[in-house]
Formats: sequence, structure tokens, C-alpha cells
Amino acid sequence: MIATVVWGTGNVGRAAIRAVEAHPALTLAAVLVHNPGKVGRDAGELGGLDRELGVVATDDIDAVLAAGPRAVVYAGSGDTRPGEALTDITRAIRAGAVVVTPAMYALYDQRNAPAELRDPVLAAVTAGGGSLFVSGVDPGWGNDVLPLLISGLGTTVDAVRCQEIFDYSTYDQPDSVRYLVGMGQPMDYEPPMLAATVPTMVWGGQVRLLARALDVTLDEIRETVHRRPLETAVGTRTMGEFAAGTQGAARFEVRGIVGGEPRIIIEHVTRIHPSCAPDWPQPPNSAGAHRVIIEGRPRIEVTVEATDEGENRSAGGNATAVGRLVNAIDWLVDAEPGLYDALDVPLRPAVGKLGKAPR
Repeated sequence: MIATVVWGTGNVGRAAIRAVEAHPALTLAAVLVHNPGKVGRDAGELGGLDRELGVVATDDIDAVLAAGPRAVVYAGSGDTRPGEALTDITRAIRAGAVVVTPAMYALYDQRNAPAELRDPVLAAVTAGGGSLFVSGVDPGWGNDVLPLLISGLGTTVDAVRCQEIFDYSTYDQPDSVRYLVGMGQPMDYEPPMLAATVPTMVWGGQVRLLARALDVTLDEIRETVHRRPLETAVGTRTMGEFAAGTQGAARFEVRGIVGGEPRIIIEHVTRIHPSCAPDWPQPPNSAGAHRVIIEGRPRIEVTVEATDEGENRSAGGNATAVGRLVNAIDWLVDAEPGLYDALDVPLRPAVGKLGKAPR
């Protein structure tokens, strides 16, 4: 059994605890938390399970890494603390662990990542013998392995579009929704996530990854951003009221330009209420979905819906993103130490899981 640590117990970490516990080749060795209120609580409770797992959360990083875990699921945020996240991740790699994480979006396309991020990781790999695989939480597979798989079913391919269509009304990160994305803010407020160059900084790596897999040369990467106000005030279960006239929806595209035309597009359509921007792409239900569209012959459209954690509508996407990462651990343990991306790591079938009750 591969001793595995879950580091962080937010939206991603909760799903990671469940995924590690369910995996037949992994055993949950420790749970690391930052919040003092979580120290001493059982991992089963923190992971939203209906039973205790006998693993108590701790904030003692030194002790956990000194025990020599073989793998770490790093679920800490990298959006607002990228420097600290990189330090944590390289620390675990130096301890000899395989690390999987969605935190470092600049390493989605690790071959073209900035040297100031790539070099510390490679130095940690050399020093400690660990590995790193980064995949997105939006979810990563929806912007790499799924569109690549579907593209291979066509006779001709004119464009590849990956969409996330999401209702933020029950998302369990109010600060991110209100201040990073700008929902509920005046229309003259500039949300950091939508500021010029930021969408490309976050999702450009996935565009480059797809271009590399499809063997095309990008002329450039462009981005478009659109925002819409709420026509009436709306209330949400988890984040309170959002006033009329404030931002109620946002839409952006990160476009890979090939031969002067947008050929590889990653698009996000997000709302705080379904009534806002009804003419924009809609999910098949009120929660949200991930969609891949291959324009060509034939035209192929695949929509994926995932649900988890009841009313927490983001949880299904988080769970599948985490599943991609956690299910890669045993492959990474058998592989040479290194820095890997989605084109290196195969999508793993659910070997040993079909029809099995959780441990």
C-alpha cells in the first residue's frame, strides 16, 4: 500500500480524503491542516464521510514528512499564495514523495513553464527523488485528455473548444467568488481573475499543451472577457444577497490562434444566478457542466455532469479533478522521478474499484 498524505482539507482536500480512502493501492497516512480548529479532528469527518478513519489531522509538517510518505495530494491554494504553495510542494518532493496537485497552474504545461517555477521543482526532484504532476481543478481532464481523445474520433478537425459552465450560487468559497471573480461587485470593479493577461496566465498552459499534443504551432494566445450585471437582486444559500446592477455573470475565452484563426479555445461561463446572461451557453441543469466541442466533420459535442456532496454544486467537478490526480499516484510511484504533465500521465481506469464497498 502506498502511504499517502492529504495536505489541505478545503473543497479539493475533502474530495482527496475520500479518493485516497477508496483507492485499493493507497492508504491514508496523514492529513495536514492549517486551521487550528481542524487539528485533532478525524479525517473521516473532515472528508465528509459517515465514519471515522482513525487518522487525526495535524499541523506538524515536519513530523509528517519525516515519516517518509510515498505520496502527497497537495490541496492547498496556489491562487493567492503561489510562493508558499511552491515551497510546500518542493519540500514534499525533497522528502521523496510523489506530489499531485491542482495548485500550480503555471506547470500545467511544464515544458514551457517559467524557469523560476520549473527549476526549483527539478532541483527538488534531483535532491529527493520525488515527482510532481499538476492538473487543473476546473477540471484538468476537461481541458486536456478528454478533448484529445474526442479529437481522434473525427475525420477533420477545425477547432477544439473546452467549456466550463458553472453556477457559483452554492460554491463554498465566498471570497473567491466575490473578490477574485467579482460576483456582486460594481461593474467598474476589476476582478483580479478577469484582469488583462490573467486568464492567459492561468489557462494558457492548457492551450499550449493541447497544441503540442495536436502537433500545431500557435501564432499567439489571445483572450476575451465579458461581464454582465444582474437585472434584479438575488439571494444565495451560502453567500447571501447579490444586488441588482452588480456583476452577475462573467465569460472569458483563452484562444490559441493557428493560421490566423482561433483553433484551440478554453472558455469559462460563470453565473451567480441562472437568470443572468441567459443568451450565453447554458448547462443541461442548473448546477453546471463541462463540455468539449470538436468543430469539424463530424461535429462532436460531449457534455459531462458530475455531482457530489449534495447541494455543493462545485463538488462534482472537484471530485473528478481530484480523481484524475489521485488515480495517477500509483503510476507515478512506478515511474522515474521527474516533473510530469497530462500528456505524460495516462488516464487510469478504475481497476479494483468496480462494485467494491469503501474500506
